[in-house]
Amino acid sequence: MLSARRAALAATLTAVTLTGGVLAAPAPASAAAQLIANGTFAGTTAPWAALGQTTVTAESGLMRVQVRQNVANPWDAMVASPTTAALNPGRSYTLSFDAYSTTAFTAKATVQYTATPSSNQSLATDVPLTAASRRYSFPFTAAQAGATAAEVTFQLGGSGGTPVVRFDNVSLMETQTTRPASLYVSPLSNPARWASEHPDTDDGQAIMNAIGSKPIFEWFGGWFPDITKAVDTYVGAAQAADKLPMLVAYNIPNRDACAGHSAGGAGDAAGYHAWITDFAKAIGNRHAIVVLEPDAVAAAPCVADLSPPRNPDDQYRMLLDATQVLRAQAPNAWVYLDAANATWRTPSFMAPLLVKSGIANTRGFSVNVSNYFTTANSEQYAGALNGLLSGTVGAKKYVIDTSRNGNGPYTDDTPGDNWCNPPGRKLGTPPVRQTSGAEYLFWVKVPGDSDGECGIGGSIPAGQFSPDLAMALINGTS
Repeated sequence: MLSARRAALAATLTAVTLTGGVLAAPAPASAAAQLIANGTFAGTTAPWAALGQTTVTAESGLMRVQVRQNVANPWDAMVASPTTAALNPGRSYTLSFDAYSTTAFTAKATVQYTATPSSNQSLATDVPLTAASRRYSFPFTAAQAGATAAEVTFQLGGSGGTPVVRFDNVSLMETQTTRPASLYVSPLSNPARWASEHPDTDDGQAIMNAIGSKPIFEWFGGWFPDITKAVDTYVGAAQAADKLPMLVAYNIPNRDACAGHSAGGAGDAAGYHAWITDFAKAIGNRHAIVVLEPDAVAAAPCVADLSPPRNPDDQYRMLLDATQVLRAQAPNAWVYLDAANATWRTPSFMAPLLVKSGIANTRGFSVNVSNYFTTANSEQYAGALNGLLSGTVGAKKYVIDTSRNGNGPYTDDTPGDNWCNPPGRKLGTPPVRQTSGAEYLFWVKVPGDSDGECGIGGSIPAGQFSPDLAMALINGTS
């Protein structure tokens, strides 16, 4: 199973802005329009204007706002920028930005109509600023109004002092009214990044053509220090390209309890609730696909064997809570609760545990994540699961991970480790939406990322990309 991605990847994705490396190519005509003219402050702050007791300057690609005088009202010290187009009443939007302050205090952010700003705000929200930069992401619905020319404001009065506040990566985009049909291909996936760094090599070209150019899931866990920034950056990049982002939530406590190669996760149930809430809020009202906690349902019984022992029922309760949070905070995300693979657990074992874990709150379930069983075997397993679920929560949609099942499963005299970087495996059917059987065939596991220090991966840690593993999958050899 995929582990925490390397710190280098976390730093790379966290550092990318919506107008930076992710969006180097021109956006397609169907892309969501960016409604902030200058959210990255490259050499200037225009068209942002200082209002009241503020002074605004550009500083190393940031907007530096000095509050000149201690004022009581938030709006007595603010900055504002007009949107590049009027808002559409009743439509969904997301305002995102990075910010930090020399003094911790609660600022205000608004999106309001310029004709009657104080009484006609589509968004008016608290922004708890600290000395550490973080991403803020706020979904909202545009209010009804006759005049819909709008502006974004940051209101910085009422802090009790004269702080300096810095902003970056300000973005305002409308959520697509129609769900994108095409899947997002991230230029920051492990294989795409490696191939782009080795463009003149045979392996680099092969990996880009066979893997890096395909839509692959991005995995999210505690290795991202700012989960809001990581998710918002990725989802925003997909939205700007009018593509559908695909995310794996992989941070449940006692993660990978059976195998241990990807051990970790949030520290406790409260920490996981906070993390999955931030994860879901960062998606907000935008369209997305989420595979929720690979192996977590199937591996829950193994937590009883940890030291000290844990209660498997606690795992199911955390998953139930996660499904409720995602349904409430990310209503346009299609969530698939993971249901393991064709041979690990029986359908009769898994079905009641999926119900206990909240599958009723999701679109469906995923199978074969990070595994090698054939699509036919996975279809049979999913059908048996649905036969049992139909009597409780009803039959559900399901998706199959085909990233490495082109040659089917590996078998030898040590079946317990045949899932871990086995030799002779091959890429399966590329991601595609279907009209029967599985709703999607996906590449959930990133082809070329190691399962752990095992098999032909040798000493490559779980989650680390290896061009040798990638080429083995391309060629169907070890």
